[in-house]
Amino acid sequence: MTTSTAQERPGRKELGRVLQDTGVMAPDWAPTFAAVDRAAFLPDLMWPFGAEQQATVPVDKAREPDAWYAAADRDAPIVTQWDDGAHTGTEPGQVSTSSSSMPSVVYGLLRDLDVDEGMAVLDVGTGTGETAGALTHRCGGRAVTTVEVDPAVSRLAGERLGAAGLHPGIVVGDGFAGHADSAPYDRVLATVGLRRIPGAWVEQTRPGGIVVAPWGTHFTHADAVARLVVQGETASGRFTRPVEFMKLRAQRLRLPGHSAYVPADAQESADRSGTDVTAAEFVTGPYTALPFVLGLRVRNCVQVVAPVDDGAQPVWFYGLTDKSWACTVFRDGGAARVWQAGPRRLWDEVEAACRWWAARGEPDHTRFGLTVTPEGHRAWLDTPDDSWPV
Repeated sequence: MTTSTAQERPGRKELGRVLQDTGVMAPDWAPTFAAVDRAAFLPDLMWPFGAEQQATVPVDKAREPDAWYAAADRDAPIVTQWDDGAHTGTEPGQVSTSSSSMPSVVYGLLRDLDVDEGMAVLDVGTGTGETAGALTHRCGGRAVTTVEVDPAVSRLAGERLGAAGLHPGIVVGDGFAGHADSAPYDRVLATVGLRRIPGAWVEQTRPGGIVVAPWGTHFTHADAVARLVVQGETASGRFTRPVEFMKLRAQRLRLPGHSAYVPADAQESADRSGTDVTAAEFVTGPYTALPFVLGLRVRNCVQVVAPVDDGAQPVWFYGLTDKSWACTVFRDGGAARVWQAGPRRLWDEVEAACRWWAARGEPDHTRFGLTVTPEGHRAWLDTPDDSWPV
């Protein structure tokens, strides 16, 4: 029998228990979890990530209500918009552009935010409205301002928030600029991936306030949660865990095609060499520390890991400020071969960064931090005294 309320759904109760037992959701957030039902913020047609298919799959509430509620109560991401709203039909589109994040990720961010009743909060990336709803339940309606760049997404979120009796300030605009009219804020939370922390957020946050945002480089798609404390014109703090979010629209990467870097026969004239770095050491997965660290150490570079083909796995590197490129082909049981060309020797830089990371004991995300100033961004290991520009 299909059930529709949060109190009636065993899957939702189990999700709440798991979030608390694993420490992802702090106990004082349990009343908010109970009051703000994820299902109330989801569209009838949505695309949850299917574990069996390892892909997003369409689920229509009208046709499959049990499957729809089961997906809503699962700790998995759900795509709610494709292709900036241009997509039609039931099958997945080309690029996911709005979603409902995994509950474990949402409540992990809220834990990092360390927010309480009465605090003024800027929520960047309204999306479905669920996170804004949770913040409003916790802090009070007048304390929360949520900003969404897509008018249609913002309108639907506002309707769902109102239906749930939650009334934050709702703004349609570019979240990169923050929202000065409601500043200063005690907390800023972003639920979009960033490549630059906006100076506007730092300026609009009180001294001692906290900015929590998924941040990373263009080297990989994955991010890490930056928890930054604001002091004057500076915000600085550590990363707490790896995540992956849809990128802020203004900071999406627009990379030229492969042929713009590697035209026909380019590999014939490229510098050739080898490396004793193995695939097992290097191709570690998007949420592991190594690709994140490589992005910190090798500026203005993108990595693309190709599928294994006949025992060979190519990994490509493309420069963002010139047409430098490199390709390292790892082979089972054989030495890896390297081709590189252009003003930079990208693989040499990447390999040096690998050695740097290994020499320091292969530190994970949590040993790294980020400092944001008007002059730019600097990453660091263990302490801001050991920093470099990113």
